[in-house]
Amino acid sequence: MNPILSVNHLRVSFHTYAGEVKAVRDVSFDLEEGEALAIVGESGCGKSVTAKAVMGLIHGGNTEIKEGSQILYRGEDILKYTPRQMQHYKGGECAIVFQDALASLNPTMRVDRQIMENLMIHKHMSRREAAEEAVHMLKLVGIPDPEKRAREYPHQFSGGMRQRVMIAIAFACAPKILICDEPTTALDVTIQEQILDLIRELQKTHHTSVILITHDLGVVANMARRVLVMYSGMVVECGSLEDIFYRPRHPYTWALIRSVPRLDLQNKQSLSNIPGAPPDLLCPPAGCPFCTRCDYCMDICREQMPEVTSFGEGHQAACWLHHPLAPHVEMPDLTEVKA
Repeated sequence: MNPILSVNHLRVSFHTYAGEVKAVRDVSFDLEEGEALAIVGESGCGKSVTAKAVMGLIHGGNTEIKEGSQILYRGEDILKYTPRQMQHYKGGECAIVFQDALASLNPTMRVDRQIMENLMIHKHMSRREAAEEAVHMLKLVGIPDPEKRAREYPHQFSGGMRQRVMIAIAFACAPKILICDEPTTALDVTIQEQILDLIRELQKTHHTSVILITHDLGVVANMARRVLVMYSGMVVECGSLEDIFYRPRHPYTWALIRSVPRLDLQNKQSLSNIPGAPPDLLCPPAGCPFCTRCDYCMDICREQMPEVTSFGEGHQAACWLHHPLAPHVEMPDLTEVKA
């Protein structure tokens, strides 16, 4: 089966007064129809830039998608779309839910008008049909008294309800791909679970492919089937959910998993963290980008980018520890907590 989306050798740079920031460096992945794929990593690792490139939101100004990059939707490169094709793609075929709903919604427009816009543009509905469908979508995402709430403004909704409105806008045109960029950030735990349940339910109903951008591994465990681990604008490991959680092969993935807060911490036990800071992407390192923070760093790690090693069934990692000549290293106990 051909994937609905194929990203090949994606490279995105920002041109600043200080120089070229290489935000995304040679990222490749496939997204199957109906699957949920998670992209995880620290802030600044290139997750959101990758998502915006897939959505077609990166163009012009000081931003550049490098030559040789491909984003294939059903076999066609969206980077070569005409303005008319891109208008149909954005919102009609691919939709996005941002983390800050208040900043994403227009504060001067009623909620129903913001849903109706998409419906009239992409489904060519009349104003009356779009208004009825907007109320239906608000009801579908669990907003009580949707007829009344549809005529209200974003500031009259709570954070969780605004995120439901964003999901209603995204699903209004039944897109084939939904990108969720940190959809539960700044929401309390109960509301987070409700939002994730809603996305899962709508994904199953519409057979939508989902790209989930997050730094929260708990969210990943509840949503995704496959996981991409990004660091310094690159994919350092990818595999199934079970591979990443129970058979991780990259030291950065080990560090991410160990840094998740645990419920069984004893009194005065400290949380595990990842020491150091990510490299400056104005001048990326010649070798492995994680070498300055890695406990297993070797000389070659600083000098040369590691090769990608395949472990079967789509599980891959880019680390010199898996080279035949590298010293044998056992995966650490990821349940350990430093005292």
